[in-house]
Amino acid sequence: MKGKMFKSAIAVALTASVVGVQSPETAQAAAGDFELTIMHTNDTHGNLDKVANRVSLVKKIRSEQPNNLLLDAGDVFSGTLYFNTFEGQADLTFMNLMKYDAMTFGNHEFDLGASERGHKSLAEFVEGAKFPLVAANVDFSGDADMAGLQNKTYSSDYNDGEIYNGIVKEIDGEQVGIFGLTTEETASISSPGDITFSDYIEAAKEAVAEFEKQGINKIIAVTHIGFDDSSEFDNDQLLAEEVEGIDVIVGGHTHKKLDEPFIYEGNTDPTVIVQANEYNKFLGQLDLTFDENGVITSQLGKLHEVGAKDVVADEEAAELLAPYAADIEELKNQSTGASAEVFLNGGRNEGGVRASETNLGNLITDGMLAAAKKIDSDTVIAVQNGGGIRASINVGDITVGEVLTTMPFGNSLAIMNLTGAELKTALEHAVRQFPAENGGFLHVAGLQFSFDPSQPAGSRVTEVNVKNGDKLTPLDMNKSYKVATNTFTAKGGDGFASFEAAYKAGRVSEPGNIDYEMFIDHAKSLDKVKPMLENRINAITPITDVAMDRWSYPYINDVYHRGIMKGTSDTKFTTKSNLTRWEAATIIYRMMKLNPETVPASPFTDISDLPAERQKEINAIFAEGYITGKTATTFNPREKISRAHFALMISRVYEKVNGEYKVDEYASYSDYGQHSTETKEAITLLDNLGIVQGYNGKFMPSMLITREETAKVASLTAPHTTK
Repeated sequence: MKGKMFKSAIAVALTASVVGVQSPETAQAAAGDFELTIMHTNDTHGNLDKVANRVSLVKKIRSEQPNNLLLDAGDVFSGTLYFNTFEGQADLTFMNLMKYDAMTFGNHEFDLGASERGHKSLAEFVEGAKFPLVAANVDFSGDADMAGLQNKTYSSDYNDGEIYNGIVKEIDGEQVGIFGLTTEETASISSPGDITFSDYIEAAKEAVAEFEKQGINKIIAVTHIGFDDSSEFDNDQLLAEEVEGIDVIVGGHTHKKLDEPFIYEGNTDPTVIVQANEYNKFLGQLDLTFDENGVITSQLGKLHEVGAKDVVADEEAAELLAPYAADIEELKNQSTGASAEVFLNGGRNEGGVRASETNLGNLITDGMLAAAKKIDSDTVIAVQNGGGIRASINVGDITVGEVLTTMPFGNSLAIMNLTGAELKTALEHAVRQFPAENGGFLHVAGLQFSFDPSQPAGSRVTEVNVKNGDKLTPLDMNKSYKVATNTFTAKGGDGFASFEAAYKAGRVSEPGNIDYEMFIDHAKSLDKVKPMLENRINAITPITDVAMDRWSYPYINDVYHRGIMKGTSDTKFTTKSNLTRWEAATIIYRMMKLNPETVPASPFTDISDLPAERQKEINAIFAEGYITGKTATTFNPREKISRAHFALMISRVYEKVNGEYKVDEYASYSDYGQHSTETKEAITLLDNLGIVQGYNGKFMPSMLITREETAKVASLTAPHTTK
């Protein structure tokens, strides 16, 4: 413990919140004070398109703040074609240009561990770094490529391109200790192999003690453990609570956008926590003043938007980026030979791949199963972890670039020999956190299962059926099944203990087929790709009047769990009932997650008899331009809505999020009649996206839309409403 003392004014001001230590505007500098600016990034994940802007911001801040540090909290690896193509070397070019002072490892730095090259790309990244990396709770000694790069010391005499528990930087005559931490969860969510992770609290206590032994009273933890991640593993707030003596935590992992620093003041001295969101969207800046005892007496933190209009790209960086970008552009445009007729949902949000069945998850597992059957014809099931699906694929020609962005890890095929009981255990694990997102949520082929979210984790799966031709047969707990997956999941990634046990018991074969290659082969075999929701994964609802085999069931199930549509009663959905204008308003309001408290009242005088909540929803979507009134002052809330009218509303939702959609040619329906140009374009937009379809060449625009038709449109539109 440093035993530092607060100034009384600060002690009064501090709370465990985003306010606390005085800002520079209110604090007075004193003799002996030390000012330090920390620039910070995290979870950039290979997003380099705007990196020249970040370089420009770094140069500007350095010119204004001579006492500075530039730190990265990990997850430079994985996520874009820049990484898939250059495996970290493109990112390193710009980190070296910006003269980073230190970086810690994120879990994704270990993603290539299961590949043929193992951690060679990570070793090359470390060796090429013109800065040290810090990792106090990571042991690289078990990995041949990484072991020789680690020095388990806290050193002021450090070398670039090597790994230390911590380093000591001298800035304007003051010594600053910097150490790194990586989430212990890496062992189950990435592919570290023989690289191990120790308890972060104990490692941090050791780091603080080592620095204090050297007389250092300004200590920074650069962490990839998450601001508010599960306490089952680790997070920055727990670190601040459990370890006294850390002045600043520069964090990553949870992609948290902390517009202002979070101050923890439960110990003798405060700990300032910062995190700068994700994907090179922001550069964080934290301006600090320390007194002569190393106490932070003022802080001011902010996030600079990298893509802001007033940020001019650095010319040198832009020139360096050009050849990388040219290679990526060429790769992006290379066709796979297949075309998507519908939007393929790989989103990370409600109803996305980490919490729900999606058409892209179905397509990926179908391709995996098809490839596995060619190798072992006894393979009957395939499962894919949602965390391995990283992006959606748009309607139109499917390019190699899109596929590699969606499946960036290059995971190889594994075929497991599992008992029915082991498979059911895995399914329980997959849905244990529902409706929360979970990288271990499994997409399936050759299988259909139901689970009850109201039951406790571990006891949710109510029914599992295996596809046998056109029939479904109940899963036999004692029978063995051949199940295809990727090697990451087969080895127990995402915590699948039953899979790991099978792997260790020698019941897993590894044919070596690469995931994105299997996907491309399968998509090409289909030519026109149009996967749909098939009720492979059924999260049970209280609705009793929609049979599981009805075409609308998976869409109703989806919008129910998204909170977009509920029943007309606790147990009835009333599929054939027609939609009213106020119901449409509620659906759009929920889909867009609008805030009714921030909009003025609408001019409508005929909604006052509706519940107050419904009135606010109508006001909100009117203010956003999704609806208009029947007249200047009337809304006519109980009027039934036609298919054309709802298409028009939904097209406005799409364009609000995605920008104007250019229609070159109307969809080929023969019954547009006298509908407006805007309505025709709206129908065409939704037709092109695979959201709506007609009947025998007709759209039937004047027909009243039913609740089950609405559920399908809302379900297929929802993935487009989150960016």
